[in-house]
Amino acid sequence: MRMIQTLLLTTAMALPALTLPAFVSPAKAEVAAATVPAMITVTGEASVEARPDVATLSLGVTTQGTTAAEAMASNSAQLAAVLTRLRAAGIAERDLQTSNLSLNPNWVGYDSNSTPTISGYTANNMLTVRVRALDTLGGVLDAAITDGANTLNGLTFELSEPRPKMDEARVAAVADAMARARLLVEAAGAKLGAVVSITEGGGFMNPTPMFRKDEASAPVPVAAGEIGVTSSVTMVFQITD
Repeated sequence: MRMIQTLLLTTAMALPALTLPAFVSPAKAEVAAATVPAMITVTGEASVEARPDVATLSLGVTTQGTTAAEAMASNSAQLAAVLTRLRAAGIAERDLQTSNLSLNPNWVGYDSNSTPTISGYTANNMLTVRVRALDTLGGVLDAAITDGANTLNGLTFELSEPRPKMDEARVAAVADAMARARLLVEAAGAKLGAVVSITEGGGFMNPTPMFRKDEASAPVPVAAGEIGVTSSVTMVFQITD
């Protein structure tokens, strides 16, 4: 019997101590909840318009030949003439970049039961051209086309220094978020408190057409339009009584 009692005592001492959860009264729970401030989350947006000062062209030369060498030789000659004219128009070397070069066979005979065959080759050489003086853009296009450029894949406008306009849009977006939050909170009979957090969303630039009277005199009429620099911010505020 003494041995059994000793074994039970040893087992009890070896068991880990159990910690019971402290009891929280309903009154204390209400006090704890009351210490957590009410908050509101809003998103503000703003857009600032600006005239672009840089244009980017994607243009090039597409040629065909009975052989691959003939197609490429013809393409190289025409592109060399285009590059010479672009440099003469004031385009700097840093603003000229080859963006795509391809040489492909022209397959024929898909519509018949015969085996498709090659009927000549097509060479394509594309340039990305940045124009920093927009008043010369029409002349640059005209010069490139005159000397053999026969492919135009796109024309985009941008700001060379977008940061000042982007910062302006950010400030306006914060003001919009604060105005929205204050309107909602005061409509609910409370007051807007301190800022808890600010999260910035993405910004983008969207060209908006804006025609000018003097553009009709350019060899190739071009409308530069405006760039819309947009900012978005999400803000969290405390709500006070």
